[in-house]
Amino acid sequence: MDAVVEVIGLYKRFPQSARPAVHDLNLAIDRGQLFGLVGPDGAGKTTTLRMLASVLEPGGGRVRLEGHDVVKEAEHIREWIGYMPQNFSLYPDLSVHENLEFFADIHRMPPERKRARIEEMLAFTRLEAFRGRRAANLSGGMKKKLALGCALVHAPRLLFLDEPSTGVDPVSRRELWTILTDVVHQGVTVVLSTPYMDEAERCHRVGMLFDGNLLASGSPEAMATSLPFAIIELKARPRKEMRRIVGALPGIAEWRPVGDRLRLAVPRENGQVEALMQALQHRFADEGVAVDFMRVERPGMEDVFVHLVSERRHTA
Repeated sequence: MDAVVEVIGLYKRFPQSARPAVHDLNLAIDRGQLFGLVGPDGAGKTTTLRMLASVLEPGGGRVRLEGHDVVKEAEHIREWIGYMPQNFSLYPDLSVHENLEFFADIHRMPPERKRARIEEMLAFTRLEAFRGRRAANLSGGMKKKLALGCALVHAPRLLFLDEPSTGVDPVSRRELWTILTDVVHQGVTVVLSTPYMDEAERCHRVGMLFDGNLLASGSPEAMATSLPFAIIELKARPRKEMRRIVGALPGIAEWRPVGDRLRLAVPRENGQVEALMQALQHRFADEGVAVDFMRVERPGMEDVFVHLVSERRHTA
């Protein structure tokens, strides 16, 4: 694999802010990967993507796409990258077909190639039946798919997507990810941002951002298995008593509520997981707390993120 995106010491601070939006960011993204920038609002995802896509000039550091500097060679780079911003980027008074045609014209596509590519994008995004509908009258999910089609119409080799599934219904979200999977299978390198940890699981590699800093990067599987603890998921009633007992029991590194259950982080060494589960069973039984289930679960990206943020706060 070869790095198509190289980020070295990337930095950006806006005049109205006391702290950097992005601080000393270093990344290498291989060709053909689906790479996710993951983090909450304010983590620096949008600022990072805008700098990678040559939309925003860095305040420091370097970005190279396929060996080309995004500042010095921005015009050349824009010929073969695609960028889909988080906010609605289409022309509401134009139809679906007219929006695709407009973006194809921006990239100076030859007429024959343009016509063929627009038809490909209409089919690819499942918008053939809506080609004449004004963009303003599309649903949220259709707008996102059209914006994706406009970003892809010139057949970019590298695609930047800023929270492509935010604000759409679950069905449209699933359709968008099906389309993105097909895009990657066609050989396009995709870099996207998302606040959703379940979407992070779908990426080949992720970089976790918090307060403008990269906490860690790697494959979801490697990051999950590198955690120094196992995850126990627990549901018991009454919930208030469940929380009280868990909060008072030693040997739990971290715990957090997820809906009506708790996820406990327990060190793996010396049989601590089994010992803690037994201790909980005895304590619940002694205090009349009914256990619906208690089981060891695979760590997920949310567990990784919570742990990394906690570590950072403890060392700050």
